[in-house]
This record gives sequence, C-alpha cells and structure tokens, in this order.
Amino acid sequence: MLSVKNHSVAYGQSTIIEGLNLDVDKNEIVAVVGRNGMGKSTLMRSLVGMTASKGGEVSLDGTDLSKLKSFERVRAGIGFVPQGRMIFPTLTVKENIETGLAASGEKTIPEDLYELFPVLKEMQHRRGGNLSGGQQQQLAIARALATNPKVLLLDEPTEGIQPNIIQELGRTLKRIRDERNLSIVVSEQVLSFVMDTADRILVIEKGDIVHEESRQEADQEKIASYLAV
Repeated sequence: MLSVKNHSVAYGQSTIIEGLNLDVDKNEIVAVVGRNGMGKSTLMRSLVGMTASKGGEVSLDGTDLSKLKSFERVRAGIGFVPQGRMIFPTLTVKENIETGLAASGEKTIPEDLYELFPVLKEMQHRRGGNLSGGQQQQLAIARALATNPKVLLLDEPTEGIQPNIIQELGRTLKRIRDERNLSIVVSEQVLSFVMDTADRILVIEKGDIVHEESRQEADQEKIASYLAV
C-alpha cells in the first residue's frame, strides 16, 4: 500500500534521513520507534510532503507521490496526524473535522467518525482549544480520517496523553484499521502502546531502519535497548 525507496531528507547541509526503505502492507499497522532526534518526525513529515525530500521515491497504492505537494498527497490518500495534534483551537469540533472534507469531496461529516469518537459528537459545538489533550488527539485523528485516506500517518500520538487514554487510543486505531480497511504508520516512543497496537515494529536510528520485528516475535527487551538514552 505504501512503498518508500531510497528516501533521503536533509535540512540545509545536514542529512537527517539517507536511503531509507519502508513498505507497509494493506491493512497493516506499522510502528516506527526510536529515541528523540533519530528522524521519526522528519520521516512522517516528509512522507506527507510537509518536509521536502532530497531523493528517493514514495508511492501509495502504485501511485508515485514524490513530486506532489502536501495537499496533493492528502487528496491521493495520505492522512496525517501531526505531533502536537495541531488542531484549530478557535474552531469548533465540527468545524475542525469539516476542514478535512475538502480532500474527500464529502459535504457532511461521515457518521462513522462520531461512532469512533462519541465524545466529539457530544462536544461538536465546543471550541477545539477547550478540549483535553486526549480529546484533541481524537479530534486530530477524526479530521485526518475525514480526508478518506488509504494510509494514516500518526506522529507521536501518545505525547502528553494519560496512560488510560493511551490504551483506548490503541484499541481505536485497530478498530479504524478493521472498519475502514486502511494501513496505519505510527511513530512512537511508548513501547507498551507499540506492543499492544502494531503488527510490525521498525527501529529508526540516525535516519535509517536498523531493526525490524513482527509483534508476535518481538523481543521487547531488545527494542527497549534501542530506546534507552
């Protein structure tokens, strides 16, 4: 579904990602884990086109996205939930979700989004800035799903969220995958969330994938060693 080949990203003279390769199957949840500064957010932002690539190819369901701008990648089927959520604080919950509809061509918010996140229906007329961190994360995911993506990218979704909400978020992502038949890529540092949620775990270090395991066979201690400071 998502294929990344020889992917490279640089900021000025500093190369952050060099020759990275990544494939994500249809209906698969892949977690990219690593310490701060290892390239997780740069990878996610470059896949959606918010950070320019230096080289390589990114394709979605057989379509080359490499030359497309960010909004064109969203229309092609990339949904993105950025680190820090980046919702519109002065817009209502309903208005926030509606900003995602332009990419899908829908006129009204699909009812299944409110079924996934009932609290958003209850609070649809409340301003986004008045929601808790966990509720804002649900809103950011709902907004991304409103674009009707084939692949959903989430950058550090557990950041600043209470542990009980983190568990619920993992269950919701699996439900989204099953009900909407899409693939999910999540960058993360919370290993318990990754072990509960992902089908496959990749470790990124200095801008390259250095280790890969399926969740069923994952050596949690070995993965944790990569995350140790």
